[in-house]
Amino acid sequence: MMPNTSAVSSQTRLQQVLAKLKKRKFRITPQRLAVLEALVASDQHPSVEQVYAQVKARFPTTSLATVYKTVALLKEMNEVLELGFSDVGNRYDALKPYPHPHVICTRCGKILDPELTGLEALTEEMSRKTGFAIVSHRLDFYGLCPNCLKGT
Repeated sequence: MMPNTSAVSSQTRLQQVLAKLKKRKFRITPQRLAVLEALVASDQHPSVEQVYAQVKARFPTTSLATVYKTVALLKEMNEVLELGFSDVGNRYDALKPYPHPHVICTRCGKILDPELTGLEALTEEMSRKTGFAIVSHRLDFYGLCPNCLKGT
């Protein structure tokens, strides 16, 4: 069903993705590597623009298009999960590139990946009740994070 949700280090994840890129004969340019490093090093679900700012600091001639193309490639390879939001744009998760629950702060936009027990049972129940063969899901919870709650 869903992949093992145990924590994977960013370095391990980086090596996994690099191996898949090499296996598919994609060039590992310094810019592509920098994009990948920025994605796997972040547990903050960055936007393309945030990744671009990090990469541009290291490689000033990098274009935003290069970052978009690299993210699109990783998405096509199922190595990054894209989270679309109508108000804050798309955010990306390269540490857990598979469906998993998120909790999102409606004030600051912070996104966390809580480990929820019972998610597999919920998926099985949904399948039983609907007859659907569930292949993916998106479960998001919205609210105020502890920091924003302090400021209210």
